[in-house]
Amino acid sequence: TVKAPLPTEWVQRTVQLAPHARGCHVVTRQIYEAVPEIAEFDVGLVHLFLQHTSASLTINENASPDVPLDLNDALNRLAPEGSHYRHDDEGPDDMPAHVKSSLMGASLMLPVSKGRLGLGTWQGVYLNEHRNHGGSRLWLQTLQQCLEQLEQQPEIWG
Repeated sequence: TVKAPLPTEWVQRTVQLAPHARGCHVVTRQIYEAVPEIAEFDVGLVHLFLQHTSASLTINENASPDVPLDLNDALNRLAPEGSHYRHDDEGPDDMPAHVKSSLMGASLMLPVSKGRLGLGTWQGVYLNEHRNHGGSRLWLQTLQQCLEQLEQQPEIWG
């Protein structure tokens, strides 16, 4: 039996973030500000895609101010600046920024539940700026909501 897909609603925006200093920055609030329609979504998904190769996104603890500092320090130990890289077109922080971006990733998929991101109590979304002067950053934010709830959950365990 083939069932027709449930109707969905989509919202997509390109968001320009103000320049951030090198380091890890909690940006959860910017997600809500960019797409306030999240508040109207009961069940959905939000996808964030950072359109850059020298910054990244991740989820981590947002309660302690030490976490972003320690996270940035750890990334600097994993991919230190130095003359051991071939690619240094834009300076000594160029290739280490690309390595950090690949390690952390350029996208996140987050659940939306009852008008809020489905993050845990201590979780926040981070923009990790890996360049000394990265400038403003763009992310593409896509929000999807199922307009009808399944009346019956499919039995998956037989």
